Amino acid sequence: MLNVLIVEDDFRIADIHQQLLESIEGVRVVGKALRAEEVHGYFKKERIDLLLVDIYMPDQLGIDLVIDLKKTYADVDFIMITAAKDMELLERSVKAGAFHYLIKPLQLQRLEEVIHQFKERKSILESNKPVEQSLVDQLFGKPSLETQQQEDLPKGINELTLTKVMETMKEISSGTTVEEIGEHIGVSRTTARRYMEYLVSIGKMRAELEYGIVGRPERKYFMI
Repeated sequence: MLNVLIVEDDFRIADIHQQLLESIEGVRVVGKALRAEEVHGYFKKERIDLLLVDIYMPDQLGIDLVIDLKKTYADVDFIMITAAKDMELLERSVKAGAFHYLIKPLQLQRLEEVIHQFKERKSILESNKPVEQSLVDQLFGKPSLETQQQEDLPKGINELTLTKVMETMKEISSGTTVEEIGEHIGVSRTTARRYMEYLVSIGKMRAELEYGIVGRPERKYFMI
């Protein structure tokens, strides 16, 4: 479970952000701080993995708050939220280690993508995998598919998940189903099917119908 603290001075916007976050599987909102000074109290009683921070708080700039917090809680991650278009604030946020920087009003799909990317990164860093270049490329967001280096991925397709599907499929020479690939990489059957069918559409995989013992057709996928 990912514990998220919302730092937002407008309680109506904070409520909207809470609804968006709680609609994402595996996310728990531990609270909503309407002032920067309230944030320290949450850290004393909760384990917080991620801050969703508005830049313009009434008592302190959000970026200054984060910099202060990191002196005590070095491991906390944060996403800056703002309606401002100030390049200096973006630069300061990047230098302070912001995981992402989102412009208001937040869109659910965009927030879902960013939270998913954050969870992917957290999972990789907490794993005991040997550090290979492909793993490093996932963390730093470098394209890992040649066909995607010059074009954007379609809606609903995340690069990190796509890479994980590709790497898993390379280890399965006998083909697999959406249920099996979903269990391998930890996603739902619907999500697995979306990625598999996308890979079929770009010529990276092929799909065949196979009939089981009871005669029910089953769609199996194979790497090309």
